[in-house]
Amino acid sequence: MTGPGPEAKWARALLTRVLEPGDEVGGRWLRELGPVALVRRLREGGRPLAGVRATRWSGLCARAAAADPARDLAAAADSGARFVVPGEAEWPTQLDDLGDARPVGLWIRGRPSLRMWALRSVAVVGARACTEYGAHVSAGLAAELAERGWVVVSGGAYGIDGAAHRGALGAGGATVAVLACGVDRAYPRGHARLISRIAEQGLVIGELPPGDHPTPSRFVLRNRVIAALTRGTVVVEAARRSGSLSTARAARRLGRFTMGVPGPVTSGLSTGVHQLLREEAALVTDAAEIVELVGSIGELEEVPEGPLLPRDLLGADVRRVLDALPARGPVPVEVIAREAVTTPDDAVARLYELRSLGHVERHGDGWQLTRHAVISARGGAGPP
Repeated sequence: MTGPGPEAKWARALLTRVLEPGDEVGGRWLRELGPVALVRRLREGGRPLAGVRATRWSGLCARAAAADPARDLAAAADSGARFVVPGEAEWPTQLDDLGDARPVGLWIRGRPSLRMWALRSVAVVGARACTEYGAHVSAGLAAELAERGWVVVSGGAYGIDGAAHRGALGAGGATVAVLACGVDRAYPRGHARLISRIAEQGLVIGELPPGDHPTPSRFVLRNRVIAALTRGTVVVEAARRSGSLSTARAARRLGRFTMGVPGPVTSGLSTGVHQLLREEAALVTDAAEIVELVGSIGELEEVPEGPLLPRDLLGADVRRVLDALPARGPVPVEVIAREAVTTPDDAVARLYELRSLGHVERHGDGWQLTRHAVISARGGAGPP
């Protein structure tokens, strides 16, 4: 099975300028016509497609006429980003659960494979105007999840989101920021350094093309991507009308795990979480309880997952990091990076890819080969 051709990818890049995130009518057109034919119809104008009035159709056609995907793809490359579409190897297929609301494509900054990282990921979200308690809990949960080899996904915003990202980064772990604007922009501006750090050590992703700006509706629609991408969503703090609750509700609709951290009954910033807990969300207080829900059977006992993919399917840069690990005992990231002739940030990125494939596991501040990886190597898969 071959992936999408250059023309289809070009057309999807154009459509990220035309269709708003989560546009189910546009998603239906895309499914029925395909990206190339849909772009042709939009640029030709004429009679509106089914599902829109003439005024909206005219606006979409005007957007299509003004769009320049070649410029957007070049701008993305200049900022170290790439464009990934359904059907490509890096596309996380769990996003397909969104149906016609599935992203047209994703703009991605960072070296790791989004598909590999998403296999073992948890969303940690909550209020922007959080309390010290909420920030402390969020950072602690993210750090503990990272230490267990899980990828922490959040929205890059102030408050709980930022605390979760910093917790994962501080533990030398993996984190993904899903933005409601172009991935070449830092929003909020006060998180410019944090988002740059995430792009260096993790991934920054979004549906909107380079330079595009956020709007209130785009923040809400971005949350469906966070929910679909991950195994489960943890809400740390949220008022009754908090936008972060939409992430949890989207997760529940998609059949993902929905979790909440209880707060003081006197705090208005916990009323939304407590409402979730009265519905169908699970109460969690630490990473072990989260992993117990979203992990595989035996996860807490650190039983390696299988079956493992053959080593010859790994990219050369990933294989170099794998080769840098000895047959026994955990090794610090700095030592692995030195042996693999790469940077610590790049080594962390590759280690989390290897963790998602079951080749390595994290122990404290170090990483080591899983038992299955050692057995596979002894069985003739090549030296570890």
